[in-house]
Amino acid sequence: MIQAKARCSFCGQPQGPSLPLIAGEEGHICEECVRLASQVVGSWGRKRAAAKPLRNLLKPTELKAELDRYIIGQELAKETLAVAVYNHYKRLRIENDTPKMQVGEPEVEIEKSNILLLGPSGTGKTLLASTLARVVGVPFVIADATTLTQAGYVGDDVDSIVGRLMDSAEGNRELAEWGIVYIDEIDKLARAGESSHGTRDVSGEGVQQALLKLVEGAKIKISGKGRKDAADEPTIDTRNILFIAGGAFAGLEKLLAKRLDGGSQGIGFHVDLSKPREAYDQLRLFEEVQPDDLRHFGLIPEFIGRFPVITALHDLDEQALIKILTEPRNALVRQYQSLFDYESVQLAFTDGALRAIARQAIARGTGARGLRGVMEGLLRHVMYEMPSLDGVVGCRVSEAGAEDVCEVELRYEAQQPTHAGTGETA
Repeated sequence: MIQAKARCSFCGQPQGPSLPLIAGEEGHICEECVRLASQVVGSWGRKRAAAKPLRNLLKPTELKAELDRYIIGQELAKETLAVAVYNHYKRLRIENDTPKMQVGEPEVEIEKSNILLLGPSGTGKTLLASTLARVVGVPFVIADATTLTQAGYVGDDVDSIVGRLMDSAEGNRELAEWGIVYIDEIDKLARAGESSHGTRDVSGEGVQQALLKLVEGAKIKISGKGRKDAADEPTIDTRNILFIAGGAFAGLEKLLAKRLDGGSQGIGFHVDLSKPREAYDQLRLFEEVQPDDLRHFGLIPEFIGRFPVITALHDLDEQALIKILTEPRNALVRQYQSLFDYESVQLAFTDGALRAIARQAIARGTGARGLRGVMEGLLRHVMYEMPSLDGVVGCRVSEAGAEDVCEVELRYEAQQPTHAGTGETA
C-alpha cells in the first residue's frame, strides 16, 4: 500500500525535498504558513498595544484645545501639529483595521509626514512635542542632535534613538513602533561651508545622511548588553514612528530678510525705488521659511524632503510672556504659589510686577525659559528667610519703579506689611 504524501494543513502543498513540513498530532504546516501565522499573531499584539491611542484619538480641534492648556500663543504651530498628528495616527488606524490575510496590495498606501519645527530658543518647541505625545498616549523620547555622530566615531549612533524609544515603551516593541521621536538642535547638523573642505564633518552632513533611512522608515536592530547572540536582538520598524525635528536656526533670519527685502533689485542706478518692498512681521519672520532657505542654511535636500510639514514658532512679546506666567495649567506663578502654600504663605503678584518680569525675560533673550531665572532671582532672598520666620501669612510682589525693579512685601499675622527688600529682576 502506497502511503500518501503529507500535505500542509493550511495551504495544501505536498511535502517534498524543497518543502519540509512540521508535523503535529493531527496535521502539518510548512515554513511559509508558519511565517504568515507569525505576522498575523504579531498584528494582534500590535492592535492591543495601539488600541488605546487609536481608539481615543482626538480630533484636530480637540488636540489644539489640549495644547492650549499648556502652551500660550503659537496658534499656527499648534494648528499645524494637530492636523499632522491626527493624520498620522488616522493612517495607522487605517492600516490597523485592514485585514492582514487579504490577497493583493491595498489600492492606496498613505505615507507619513514628519514635522520640522523652526523658531528661536524658548518659544516652546520641545514643550509642544512632549505635550502632544502625552495627550495622544504614546511613548516619547527627546534626542539631542549635537550628540549624534557618524558610525565609527566616538558618540551616539543614530540607531541609539530607537533604542531609547524602546526603553520608553518599557520593552514593548509593538508600542514603540507607534511612538514619537523629537530630535532637538537639528540646525546644528548644518553641513560645513565650502571653505572647510578636507576636514571631517563628523556631526554635520554625515549625520543627516545617516538619519535619512531612519526617518523615512527602516528596520533597526536594537543592540543591548547581555545578549550573546545577535539573533536575540529585537528589530524595530521605524516606518510608523513620527519624527519631529526642531531647532533655533540662528542666522536664518538674515537669509529670510535678504530674500523678503528684495535683495536682487540691484544697486546704484539699477535700483527700482518705485517697487515697494514686501511687508512682513519681524516677530513672525520664520513663518516665511521655504525649503530653499533651509538648503542655503546647510541642510541637504534629501533631509529636507523627509520633513514635508514645516511650521514656525515666533518670538514671544511682553503680553504673551505675561500669559505664560499666569494662564497655563502649570504656570510659573502657580508653581511658586504652591511652594509658598506649603509654608502657609499666600503669594500674590501685581500687574506691574508681572510686566516687569516679562520685560526682563525679553531683555535676556532666552524666551519663556528666562522667566524662571527672573523669578528665582526675585524670590530667592524671601525663600531663604521665610522658613525661619514666624507668623508670615502673605507675600506681595509689586513694581517699585520704572526700571523694572520689583519690591517684595511680607505680611505677618495681625501686623502691618513689612518690606523684605527689593529685588531687581535683572
